[in-house]
Amino acid sequence: MDTADRIRYLKQLSVNFPTISAASTEIINLSSILNLPKGTEHFITDLHGEYEQVLHVLKNGSGSVRQKIDEGFSSSLSEKERRALATLIYYPEEKQDQIEKELTGEDLTDWQRTAIHRLIGVTRMAASKYTRSKVRKALPPEFSYVMEELLLEEREIARDKEGYYSQIIQAILETGQARAFITAFCRLIPRLIVDHLHVIGDIYDRGPGSHILMDRLMETNLDVQWGNHDIGWMGAAAGSLLCIANVIRLSARYGNLDVIEEGYGINLIPLARFATETYRNDPCACFDVHYSEDNYDIQDLETDQKIHKAIAVIQFKLECQLILRRPEFHMEDRLLLGKINYEDWTVRIDGKDYPLEDTHFPTVDPEHPFALSKEEAAVMEHLRAAFAGSEKLQRHIRFLYAHGSLYLTYNFNLLYHGCIPLNEDGSFREAEIAGSTCRGRALYDVLEKYARKAFFAAPGPEREYGQDILWYLWSNENSPLFGKEKMATFERYLVSDHSVWVEKKNPYYKLIERDDVVDRIFEDFGLDPKTSHIVNGHMPVDANRGESPIRCHGRVLIIDGGFSKPYHEKTHLAGYTLVYNSWGLRLMAHQPFTSAEDAIREDSDVHSDGVWIERKGHRIAVADTDNGRRMQEQIEDLRELLEAYRSGAIREKVK
Repeated sequence: MDTADRIRYLKQLSVNFPTISAASTEIINLSSILNLPKGTEHFITDLHGEYEQVLHVLKNGSGSVRQKIDEGFSSSLSEKERRALATLIYYPEEKQDQIEKELTGEDLTDWQRTAIHRLIGVTRMAASKYTRSKVRKALPPEFSYVMEELLLEEREIARDKEGYYSQIIQAILETGQARAFITAFCRLIPRLIVDHLHVIGDIYDRGPGSHILMDRLMETNLDVQWGNHDIGWMGAAAGSLLCIANVIRLSARYGNLDVIEEGYGINLIPLARFATETYRNDPCACFDVHYSEDNYDIQDLETDQKIHKAIAVIQFKLECQLILRRPEFHMEDRLLLGKINYEDWTVRIDGKDYPLEDTHFPTVDPEHPFALSKEEAAVMEHLRAAFAGSEKLQRHIRFLYAHGSLYLTYNFNLLYHGCIPLNEDGSFREAEIAGSTCRGRALYDVLEKYARKAFFAAPGPEREYGQDILWYLWSNENSPLFGKEKMATFERYLVSDHSVWVEKKNPYYKLIERDDVVDRIFEDFGLDPKTSHIVNGHMPVDANRGESPIRCHGRVLIIDGGFSKPYHEKTHLAGYTLVYNSWGLRLMAHQPFTSAEDAIREDSDVHSDGVWIERKGHRIAVADTDNGRRMQEQIEDLRELLEAYRSGAIREKVK
């Protein structure tokens, strides 16, 4: 930057810091912050709509809240009392409901007074590594002044004002504000204990509460690395008929159509009517529903199976249409509706004929197998309008775009959901996107560009290409979010021979143990191989078979342990998470969660085992983080502004 440009920049900076005093104060403030311990980062992936367990893990910060309670109260409170305090913090409203049924009058007041004192203690510890300004901004507006007074850290001053503090608490009790005050402290504590959340993909599908999770995540300081299941919902909200069909199919398969109908207010009646009429006498046996007996009656099950088949057939057709219009995707082997012999009902896969388990396809014209029937087309246009008109879905997806990306480099860590597409020799695999060949980080960048065009570009070819790229990200062998040779959806439904179900993984998953491969990835993404880690999810870690989430000497961490209940039997766990605090990186393995009701009634917590991946001999400071480096750059700019003020190159704006 030449001298003239630099002066222009400093003049712009002077708008916010118009005097020597203002610039100096900011330098002092930033310099002091650099020496504070870094905030705790919490990494979580593959949430898959399992809102009860995920919300519990978010509330307890993967054990961070309980650790803080034990640090402060191990000598003064029993194990039972510490468990009860933790439960109160996780579920303040529900726990107080329970207490109010058990206690009345002075007994309840005494419990409330004790709870407030304990919560103040936990909050003080949680806030100890932040500036007062940051803590003040986190306080709920309705109680900010009172809470700030009670959190005063100077213990000698606090003792001198003991009567003052006691009277504040007494006034809270006498005015009937104790319950609201306790709830406010309980909601503040997890926000202070975990400074930043990283969600490494797959918020959506399988579980019953993706929309509930999104509501909670929108209240959190976070970033999201999109997963393949998130991409599907992003495409559906953008208007991709293929993505709409896919999210409905998955919701039907896992018995979660309520997420679409009740969670997002999308009317599925035209689809249900079409499905029940078209497949009236069809048992749809190949299109079963993974349902809970508590939630389904037999009539709902029969309807959902018909919806499941109807939308799957539509999806198969739409996928074939996409493959034909995008030959550069090289997915011709997936044109399976065109490889069916409609006389003997076999399908040719990899040069061999396999009998179909289902032969009732009344909407498929053998002469034009990829074309939607008139009725199917009408249903899909209704659904496109319904997805576009869901205010809640559109709000959630805009949030994912605003806070999300395909990958992120953050504090020496490289975060992504699936894999870096590799060749067998460990080199980056090339892919053709929009007429250009790219690989590694460049592949991510161009795919993300078009993923954003899918939602934000004006109607036209670029938006349509972007929507097709979202499908590419869902199922193409070169997709970094998928990481397999093929998506065998058709085969799993309709062919009994399991040999054609196999979805061969990208070489990444075996080569990730090699130091040279990992070094190459870090270098391509601009990170130092000596100090960095890769954190990703997508592939459940099967601990029962001896698989470990820790790869390449702790340099790669695959933290999908299976929050999704369908994976619990396979993984024998209910999720891995990662905590990166001022002492280092700690991997947490979680046991399955029963229910929030059990946790409240029994003061039970998710049992989690932790192992240090990297533990520092000294606390990591803000100065050692990405944000710290940006602060240091701000300080240098402000010092330059001071010099400009003092030399007369820029005049102070003194009122």
